[in-house]
Amino acid sequence: MTVDWSRLERPLPQWYADAKFGIFVHWGAYSVPAWAEPTGELGTVDERTWFRHNAYAEWYWNTIRFDDSPARKHHQETYGDAPYDDFLDAWRAEEFDPQDWCALFARAGARYVVPTTKHHDGIALWDAPGTAARNTVHRGPRRDLVGDLATAVRAAGMRFGVYYSGGLDWSVTEHLPVIDTFANVRARRPNDAAYAAYAYLHVRDLVERYRPDVLWNDIEWPDAGKHDGALGLAELFRQFYATVPDGVVNDRWGDTHRDYRTSEYQHGLEAETAPAWENNRGIGLSFGYNQVEDSRHLLSGPRLTRHLVDVVSRGGNLLLNVGPTASGLIPDGQRRTLEELATWMALHSRTVHGSRPLDAGIADPSDDPWVRWTRTGDRAWAFVDAPGPVVLPARADRLELSSAALADGTPVAARADTAGIAVDPTRNSELPVAVGFDVR
Repeated sequence: MTVDWSRLERPLPQWYADAKFGIFVHWGAYSVPAWAEPTGELGTVDERTWFRHNAYAEWYWNTIRFDDSPARKHHQETYGDAPYDDFLDAWRAEEFDPQDWCALFARAGARYVVPTTKHHDGIALWDAPGTAARNTVHRGPRRDLVGDLATAVRAAGMRFGVYYSGGLDWSVTEHLPVIDTFANVRARRPNDAAYAAYAYLHVRDLVERYRPDVLWNDIEWPDAGKHDGALGLAELFRQFYATVPDGVVNDRWGDTHRDYRTSEYQHGLEAETAPAWENNRGIGLSFGYNQVEDSRHLLSGPRLTRHLVDVVSRGGNLLLNVGPTASGLIPDGQRRTLEELATWMALHSRTVHGSRPLDAGIADPSDDPWVRWTRTGDRAWAFVDAPGPVVLPARADRLELSSAALADGTPVAARADTAGIAVDPTRNSELPVAVGFDVR
């Protein structure tokens, strides 16, 4: 049955265009072993190395099925022949404090939060239909983790979304083959009608119970479910929009429908030319908590701030992942980075939230010195990460130089220069500083 997916197209909701920053949360049974090799960012590591030495701790169940992988060696030395599902029972979430998480996320400037509800291991973080006891309500934490987070996120004034792995579910595949290439991610995904119905009922249940503002599917959607009949994807989208009129869906449903596109670390960067897009990545190299990572692998506060500003200056949103421990704590290194961002956001929120890219005819970005631009209303913002006086690559006749000031209102001396606008903003830390100008 051919589906006219264009009938689902609509304007991007204003809240999502204005949000600019969200928090991703990857938490699951994989947070118990919490082990992966920090090989590099997705998109910078060759395919053969990536899967055998996967930097994503949430892919642990796949990585340990390579006969020669270090993850398999680690598993055998640490857990012997223990099956993966033993980690579900060992996962207790005994220190989980959703209010504490959400207070931190809100301070850091997040406008929406998207936790995993079912990752590729097929374990549901709510009492999902058809999962019997293989979920966190009946085993492990014995809590509706999705519901707990939904309540806390909204109480903290943020929008709530849900991640769901519709493209992979290793628990429904008999004689599970190892996934060793990107082509096999798609070739070995479940595509039958039974799984399509199973996934449909899961997502419909998430929509009915939690009314999420974001439906964030991963990998793909089973081919047997890409139709406009009962239990079909088109029907699912219509039900979602009817329930949450200003909700949004991402682009990982196959060649069907989307409200915005996504890139991941350095992978899929072509998506960043779309009218609406989102980059997602972890604070470290993994989404799920990885005990092997240390400060060498984590974004510092200054690096995160630069990345956020770069994404926003080009018209995107950043969905930054946090990977809690199995007990429910946000690891110290990740928390430290978020607190540094929170300090910066306390002063610079208005230069980021609700902003749009500055017209190319007014100013240009630069890497030496490092400069990025946004615009909020009639105010242009230059984000500068460079010591001492700098010359901004901008047209002095398009910006009111006498209006130059920092985000806190402190005036900044600005003068026209042959190469642009010369300024000397004072930096009290390694974080970028924003200089605002009225646009002429």
